[in-house]
Amino acid sequence: MAQVNGLDASLGRADELLNLANLRLTKVQRDIKTNRYELKVAKKNLARSRKTIAKRLVTLYTTTGNSSLELILGAKSLDDILNQLDTENRVSSLDAEVIGQVESFKFAIKLHARKLALERRQVDRLVAMRRQQERAISVRLGERRHLLSSLNGEIATLVREQQAAQLIASQRARQHFDDAQAQQAQDYANSVVGASALTPEGASVLPASKYEGVVGVALSYVGVPYVWAGASPSGFDCSGLVMYAYAQLGVSLPHSSYAMWNVGTPVPEDQLEPGDLVFFNGLGHMGIYVGGGYFVHAPHTGTVVQVSSLSADSYVGARRILG
Repeated sequence: MAQVNGLDASLGRADELLNLANLRLTKVQRDIKTNRYELKVAKKNLARSRKTIAKRLVTLYTTTGNSSLELILGAKSLDDILNQLDTENRVSSLDAEVIGQVESFKFAIKLHARKLALERRQVDRLVAMRRQQERAISVRLGERRHLLSSLNGEIATLVREQQAAQLIASQRARQHFDDAQAQQAQDYANSVVGASALTPEGASVLPASKYEGVVGVALSYVGVPYVWAGASPSGFDCSGLVMYAYAQLGVSLPHSSYAMWNVGTPVPEDQLEPGDLVFFNGLGHMGIYVGGGYFVHAPHTGTVVQVSSLSADSYVGARRILG
């Protein structure tokens, strides 16, 4: 069973790393789309500038130009000379500006082309990494199935007893959550409007959780099977359950426990409130704190969404979603 649990932890980490790779892949694909658009714009600008230069060349070729001496001899006054010289200088400046734009657009095209090439290589690496992780998961799944098939009847009985204990824990956690909600409503009804809490000067007060309602959402899916990379009521992985539950409250979270570690604000273990995100196994696993020392989560392949005690050796920390 210790070997099986070790494989489960490895599978969870591989699943969440794959979710993180998918997030990065989506970002790179968006960047490529933006770069393609910018490349298209740069090419259009280059074509437009080339046409301007071509028209200017035709004009210069077909128009008889005046030398400085001809300009002076043909002028009627000093002001006339200055005006014509100023006109020629402005035309020359315009020509230089257009030529500069052409060079700028050429550089932009080369720059975007290099960016596209770099981003395509990034996509290739991400896809290769994802395939490598999928192969690793397949190998571990095979090992796990082999181990599970070797379990004898006595261990199977222990597994059933464990599942029964988990069901009882889920029922207790649900009752604890319902009682806490009722008590909170009663405290609010009995509170005096305008009262405020006082804290010692300089004390740091962690904002209260605004999403304790997510606990009820997550608990409603207790019994739903664990599905690798799952994020719907037909099956969840650990971060998929958290993401889906919070989405029902209008909060968008990334489908990766590693990415969610960077969301919200840190919460000390002694200040946990229902709705806080709790992390385990080097960020390879997570769940939602229920209260009373319990959390709801989707543990690993072969299990279902369930409630467990927070007292785990692999506990890493917690984050609170503020808004």
